[in-house]
Amino acid sequence: MFKKYIEKDHSFDKLTMLGIICLIITISGFFGFCYEVVFYYFNSGMTEIYWRGGNFLPWINIYAIGAVCIYFLTYKKRKKPLFIFIVSLIASGILEYIGGWILEEIQGVKCWDYNTEILSFGSINGYVCLRSVLSFAIFSLVLMYVVVPICFNIARKTNKKTFLIITISICGIILFDEIYNLIIARVFELPRSTEIYKTLGFKYKYF
Repeated sequence: MFKKYIEKDHSFDKLTMLGIICLIITISGFFGFCYEVVFYYFNSGMTEIYWRGGNFLPWINIYAIGAVCIYFLTYKKRKKPLFIFIVSLIASGILEYIGGWILEEIQGVKCWDYNTEILSFGSINGYVCLRSVLSFAIFSLVLMYVVVPICFNIARKTNKKTFLIITISICGIILFDEIYNLIIARVFELPRSTEIYKTLGFKYKYF
């Protein structure tokens, strides 16, 4: 499977490709949630576990956005892992810096601040640090050499209709959760995930 992924130029129809992207969005956003829960557990001195993200579901948007960007930026160069590593390092740093700056300037919320965290060498205004971009570059190699080949294989071996129903439905639920917490809850003054989880006793770090 891996050899075919590297050597063969894959062509999927547009709908199947949409399903694959939905699968990448789902997996990468969930992975980002798990990574942040584990990291902030260690960052707190292994004393507390925090729910991360701004959604009801365990999913963080910036990881999904980054994964999709990395896929489109590097897929055609998948035979060159060093290229993927360098491009991913630069792209993730730019995305993280711009994302952090926009959130702070527009919403007045600093969702992450590397100046106050462990392993924060090379921090730039708290938005980016060496540890973060190196981690994301390594994760990008996992994405391009493990996650994407598996997604391709699932798409090939699963009935197209079944594949599309499952992937688009799951991704649709996740995106509705995101839209609800970002827009609907604010506009109609409805309870957001942060408020509900705090009332349930979750240790919550807003993202």
